[in-house]
Amino acid sequence: MLANDPLAQVLYIDLSRRSFAIKPRPELFEQALGGSGAGVRLLEEECAPGTDALAAGNPIILAVGPLTGLYPLASKTVAMFKSPHTGNLGESHAGGRSAIAIRMAGFGAIVVRGVSTSPVYVVVDGQQVHFRDARALWGTRSAYTIGSVLREREKGAGVRSIMRIGRAGEVGVSYASVISETYRHFGRLGLGAVFGSKKLKGLVIAGQRSLPVADRKAYRNVYDGLYKAATQSPVMRKYHELGTAMNILPMNEMGALPTRNLQQGTFESAQAICGETLAEEYLGRRLACAHCPVACIHLAAVRYPYPKEPYFYKTSMIGYDHEPIYAVGSLLGGTDVKGMFQLLDEAEVQGVDVMSLGVTLAWATEALQHGLISTVETDGLQLEWGGYPAYLAATERIVSQPNDFYRALACGADHAASIYGGADFALTFGGNEMPGYHTGPGCHLGYLTGARHSHLDSAGYSLDQKAAVKGEALTPEGVAHALIEEERWRQVLTSLVICLFARGMYTPEVVLQALATAGYAWSQDDLARLGADVLRRKYDFKQREGFDLAKLRIPKRILETDTPLGKIDEGFMRQAIQAYGQALKA
Repeated sequence: MLANDPLAQVLYIDLSRRSFAIKPRPELFEQALGGSGAGVRLLEEECAPGTDALAAGNPIILAVGPLTGLYPLASKTVAMFKSPHTGNLGESHAGGRSAIAIRMAGFGAIVVRGVSTSPVYVVVDGQQVHFRDARALWGTRSAYTIGSVLREREKGAGVRSIMRIGRAGEVGVSYASVISETYRHFGRLGLGAVFGSKKLKGLVIAGQRSLPVADRKAYRNVYDGLYKAATQSPVMRKYHELGTAMNILPMNEMGALPTRNLQQGTFESAQAICGETLAEEYLGRRLACAHCPVACIHLAAVRYPYPKEPYFYKTSMIGYDHEPIYAVGSLLGGTDVKGMFQLLDEAEVQGVDVMSLGVTLAWATEALQHGLISTVETDGLQLEWGGYPAYLAATERIVSQPNDFYRALACGADHAASIYGGADFALTFGGNEMPGYHTGPGCHLGYLTGARHSHLDSAGYSLDQKAAVKGEALTPEGVAHALIEEERWRQVLTSLVICLFARGMYTPEVVLQALATAGYAWSQDDLARLGADVLRRKYDFKQREGFDLAKLRIPKRILETDTPLGKIDEGFMRQAIQAYGQALKA
């Protein structure tokens, strides 16, 4: 890296002492680039074995990379922490403006330690840090309101990032999210609950500086090539036009769209909730993350009538993507599109991960059908497929927690099933709720083995689809090796904080060209070593905290419902898990 690159600086914030320090850590970014690579090393340093995820010793680590602020779509911030949801590695990525703001403030990473004695929000203004009293904000119902207040109070409009939690984070819902710039999130694995445990209501980051490059001409050439690819590629254009909601119809046609808690792989009302219909009838605005020309963020403009005012409406702008549509649409059997949007909006207001919320509500609906719970547990709510008024009320109760049942739901489907039964249809993988693809063994093996238990770890759904198109049979060993190879490469991309939508643009050759302009004389072998090292470190942390591939629970439901490749065999999955573990050690 270049000698004058501010990426080498790490900001340490101590909430207990309300102090901060800036330390040069060039070795982190020279050896691990940034993002996931630097983040997992900082997590090793900061989080002692066996640390309670909601205790002072659990750090919040935010990291960016050497291409942030230089190239398009190097626009993510990686958060690392111990997850209160799964009890092991917590890793979540968010777009918006956070990555650029951290870089422009003059840091490669921010580490938040300790616990505040009272609610606080923190302002990072370049090289200065301010601790603001947030007692008046604590308990505010809507995360939207928190964002509005912080925008009014703090300077930096146009260059700042505003992260905050809702009520869910305050009360410790294990899948509480952190909202960034209203429509982006650190959504998965409970970072919001970690914020809440530290009495940290929000984090505002701003700064303005220029960034060095090694060769301006070479930089311009690489930049122009990436910009052209981002704006002219048919794939990237589809992200702009429809966003990931374009996946709804293809998944449904394949029989891979989880419906009614995965009792089916097709949804008869898929046309009503697909990207094409939502764009035609509801699309009100597109947004882009900072330094991204694609604008894949789609907002629906939805009008809701005021109950006592005729001809008077509230218009809400509500973000949507494939995963949220699946989670509170097809998975809940919802045919009322406005009801679906209202539930998405409520998830934003409360500050919960909508994927975990949807899967948890789907489990609760089926548990009620099977008599494992009654309306006594649900506090009078009759949960049924497509019943959005009850789902809205249940979401509020998951946060207010009036009884033991809702306290269990606040810890996710896996925890609730351990108390009330119904583990066979609890769609969780390593404790984390299922993404929106039921394409075959590849996707589910990815959910089980991936470091984050995410479809984005190793793209097993893509492997399944290719096999279905070609009519090829998958083998346990073949699937395992393909997934681990992909996951290792993705560690490189997430260390550079490249948006994974742009993975086709950022080939190894392009990555090396871009890194050269940032002062890195790396080779493809260096990239491969980094990918393997980052994945190994993540698994070392997971296993240290009790994770064991051999003890993974395979939800019975995924074996019962057909995929495009037929039914999944449990023996196949066990062999593939074993093969993955062996490949991981190689």
